[in-house]
Amino acid sequence: MNQPASPSSVSTRRRYLGVLLSLTLLYPVFRFIGYKVPKQPVLVPIHQPIPLTGVLITEDFVLFDRDGRCWALSRTCTHLGCRLNYHEERHSLDCPCHSSRFAADTGEVLHGPAKRSLPFFPVEKKESDPYYVVTL
Repeated sequence: MNQPASPSSVSTRRRYLGVLLSLTLLYPVFRFIGYKVPKQPVLVPIHQPIPLTGVLITEDFVLFDRDGRCWALSRTCTHLGCRLNYHEERHSLDCPCHSSRFAADTGEVLHGPAKRSLPFFPVEKKESDPYYVVTL
């Protein structure tokens, strides 16, 4: 014959099921807490015309205005986040930390260890001040 379960084993099962049910119900709350709000775009006005070289180097990006088009590339290396230097004679952005090299026209990796291309930033060219607006 079956013997009735002892009161301590029943309370242990109930406690276990209560904890399991609580975790199941709290899962959506925990997911919500981990939710990150999308980053708002930052508009960077450029209040000066680009020099005759067609290149303006700022702290966060390099702005190009050449061959009838404008574009901006990040100055942050996609390998480990070092600040890139622009070399006009090679028309490339070079990382001083680990020697990654990126094409200034496309942002593509020319020489590793970086694997990902540089991000482009949208540029709006204007006739008056601010002459350019870069969206980061």
